[in-house]
Amino acid sequence: MSYRLDGQEVAADEEGYLIEIGLWNKDLAQQIAESENIEMDDDHWEVVNFLRNYYEEYQIAPAIRVLTKAVKKSMGPEKGNSKYLYELFPYGPAKQACKIAGLPKPTGCI
Repeated sequence: MSYRLDGQEVAADEEGYLIEIGLWNKDLAQQIAESENIEMDDDHWEVVNFLRNYYEEYQIAPAIRVLTKAVKKSMGPEKGNSKYLYELFPYGPAKQACKIAGLPKPTGCI
């Protein structure tokens, strides 16, 4: 699988996760989101940017439980809960948001 960006192919695995996370940019994220039927708004970007910062600091893509706790600590209880995150990323906040963020599939996700 791959995405096309500016006339170049960007390789992804069979589930759509980027092979080379260093190639990620906002335009590519937008394209991945469209392939996931997600219309990105500020709330989506807030979570995606949070995940990218988290990954930069810990070198791991967090599973849903860890993601929820980290978002709650950083952004407050109104955003750090499963209901809110599933509204943004209905096919699994950790999996779907990490894919859009250009990160590897979270550990422990099926």
